[in-house]
Amino acid sequence: MYLRFTSSSRIRDSGFQYSRKKGKSVAQMQIKALIDPFVLGSSLEISGCETKQIPNKRGDKMKAYIYSPTKPQQRTLISEFMTLGSDSSCNYQLVNAEARHARIEYINQKFILRDLRSKQGTFINNQRITEAPLSEGDLIQLGGDEAIFSFLSELPALNFDLKSKNENWNLKLQRMASAAKTDFSVLILGASGTGKEVLANAIHKSSDRAMGPLVSVNCSALTETLIESELFGHIKGSFTGALADRKGAFEAARNGTLFLDEIGDLPLNLQAKLLRALENSEIRPVGSDQTIKTDVRILAATHQNLIEKIRNGQFRADLYYRLNVLNIETPTLFERMEDFEEIMYSFAKQLRVRFSFLAIERLKKHPWPGNIRELKNTVARACAHFPKQTIEVEHVESILDKLSLVADNQVIQSSSQEPLSLIKEMEKQMILKKLAANKGNQRVTAAELGLPKSTLHDRLKTYNIDPKSFSKMQKG
Repeated sequence: MYLRFTSSSRIRDSGFQYSRKKGKSVAQMQIKALIDPFVLGSSLEISGCETKQIPNKRGDKMKAYIYSPTKPQQRTLISEFMTLGSDSSCNYQLVNAEARHARIEYINQKFILRDLRSKQGTFINNQRITEAPLSEGDLIQLGGDEAIFSFLSELPALNFDLKSKNENWNLKLQRMASAAKTDFSVLILGASGTGKEVLANAIHKSSDRAMGPLVSVNCSALTETLIESELFGHIKGSFTGALADRKGAFEAARNGTLFLDEIGDLPLNLQAKLLRALENSEIRPVGSDQTIKTDVRILAATHQNLIEKIRNGQFRADLYYRLNVLNIETPTLFERMEDFEEIMYSFAKQLRVRFSFLAIERLKKHPWPGNIRELKNTVARACAHFPKQTIEVEHVESILDKLSLVADNQVIQSSSQEPLSLIKEMEKQMILKKLAANKGNQRVTAAELGLPKSTLHDRLKTYNIDPKSFSKMQKG
């Protein structure tokens, strides 16, 4: 942010003070939260001026609020201190938090969040804290509940391109509207074909870098040498076939977003170089001894279990934590069947295919192991095999993937013989065992199972498990 001052004497405007002393420009700045809370606590660079932040001379207390992510129109003003928890005596009550879980205190013109020795832990933006200052838009996580901290008396309406009729998934998507506005790295997890690249594109479009480029690199599609050149670029003669200098993805994505797809397949030696590039915001092209400063926002995606790969020595833990500042897991198509018809109609409209009601009902019963990608391929087969015809129920088996039909038959057989397949029953029993040991604490249970909390939530819904029943058993 650069400001140009034209007065040679003294200016007072909206909290800014400017003066000249001994031929040197000195700008003293006082920023109030209601003027621009996003600048609060950070330095301001002014062209030709020396700046510093000065305290509020009147001693006015800054105003801040707590918002519910599900009801952003409702706010609670934070006083000198605010206790958060499930107890009725708390200033801000949360259903799944501990009785007196955490406290926000106003000290030295800062709002400090303190954990009150909770067993579940207190988190800010997925990072566990004991005590930490709060910043604009921070997501406070206590037990299974969340709250948003803001200096704004009214949260701005943030729109995200993607929406869902599945309540849980739609809530996560709408949270990404505010997360997209930050420059934090986002790790997108989920099975193949669930729309991770579509989600990455939506995050970029909703970000402050939307006017910049979105550059995608598939880390599993290239050889080790080519991946390094693809990411960092190379100079002429650095290897066989390098006939000219070439910019890499980091340079191509300058002022924009770099999407690293299938990051779990990145070779270990390149993981170290990528980590260094992210930590230092600089890269070194292949064959060069000069470094180049970078300016990109990183999005990464994988269908693999990175925690398991870390345990097996196949993925660096430090790189994982550098990428996993924010994370979101895309659900399978089977887990969001509320969106099935809308997704299918979008493909059918694009390819000009019509499906009968009975055909659609039959397609809904399919397990869709290939997720949205498989559905798109199925509509494409319908277009190719039955042009200008309405797809009837008798056509369905001929357009479904043959391997998917095997899985479909297994699901039908297992559903008629037993409630769950053997693997799913084992998974359910493991979740029940961990929930019982952790007294219904979902965050701890998810961590011990090596699952994102969102995945555990979906499993609880699938297996019809009520985590609150475990805490009640302990009390009884």
